Amino acid sequence: MIENVKELLKAHEGLKHEVYLDLENSSTVPKEVIEAMLPYFSQRAYGNPTLTHKPGWEAFETIMELTQKIAHFLGCKTLEEVNFTPGETEANNLALIGTAFSMKDKGKKLVISEVEPISILHVTELLQKYGFKTTKVPVDKEGFINLEKLGEVVDKETILVSLSAANHEIGTVQPIKEALEIVKDKNSGTIFHTDASDAYGKIPFTVKDLGVDLATVSSYKILGPRGIGALYVRQGVNVERILEGQIGTQKLWPGVENTPLIVGFAKASELAFQNFENNVNHMQKLQDKLLAGIFGRISDVKLNGPKGDRRAPDNANVSFLKCEGEALTIELSLSGVYVSSGSACTRRILQPSHVLVAIGRNFEEAHGSILMKITRYHTEEDINYVLDVIPKAVERIREITGSTGVE
Repeated sequence: MIENVKELLKAHEGLKHEVYLDLENSSTVPKEVIEAMLPYFSQRAYGNPTLTHKPGWEAFETIMELTQKIAHFLGCKTLEEVNFTPGETEANNLALIGTAFSMKDKGKKLVISEVEPISILHVTELLQKYGFKTTKVPVDKEGFINLEKLGEVVDKETILVSLSAANHEIGTVQPIKEALEIVKDKNSGTIFHTDASDAYGKIPFTVKDLGVDLATVSSYKILGPRGIGALYVRQGVNVERILEGQIGTQKLWPGVENTPLIVGFAKASELAFQNFENNVNHMQKLQDKLLAGIFGRISDVKLNGPKGDRRAPDNANVSFLKCEGEALTIELSLSGVYVSSGSACTRRILQPSHVLVAIGRNFEEAHGSILMKITRYHTEEDINYVLDVIPKAVERIREITGSTGVE
């Protein structure tokens, strides 16, 4: 196995241009974020924030100040509403399991959409072992939840609804406020959670404006370090801990806080919200250029998800018919263009993306999909290079399979 990987890496030698578009599965970290983090590994605030000495007090002060900063970006009332976790997956687990256990005497019904991330889907499956039941609400061909069906399934037994603000695979921006109003009208006691990881830093919102009870955000989705995320818990909402251990500056996730990663998360947030409108417009412009170039140069392609401002500005998900997605990612990689075929959660499994299936894509369309995400650091030169490489890669894969479709 390692020898095969070494051969693949050797085949990449001599690349003159590289464009990383696999931001769904991992991120590059800007030097400003790395430089902000470095002092906190060994120079200051390296102590446990609960201990009574200088390094501990420095850590406590740092964490409180940075929590306040992230609380501001989210639009929280208090910094106590921000709960750091090791990432989006853990925050979603805490939101769903913690709410289910705290509300188990009031009902056992959970409601989600068909296109939620794996860290939502699999948690609801786990909760079935504890007597909870999950209803999945269908979506239309662009990934928007059926609000009428949502209203029909929420009842007095519904303790939690979880609906992502922006879909991680196809970029659909859901009508969260409208959905929440429907849910609360049917059952005011139902807790409403949104995984806002793909909206934070890209789509303007605050938890106050949305009115949600719980919200997940992630560091690496905004070019911060991996291993850190947060769960917003509205003041007054009860969520049980799902882990036990030493309690630090927060009650819901035990253990010693990772100060350097919190610093990186806060710095990445600061950079994302600086010149926010310009950043979003830049990503939107490159997204439009990328999609227009693909559809103008390659035949037999389909856009997955909506167009325009109903789509996250960084997301481009395209199905290349008569072209296997995994083979295309390898071909593109050999030219220095790094994308993903579906999400990292499903790419090792020989089954189509559940999101693409939910919006009506067949097996061929789903398996020929490529997901690309754009950042504020990408340039027109990068997109031009991608548009030069993709048609050639598609043509080569289609030639191997006996199909062509490049114009």
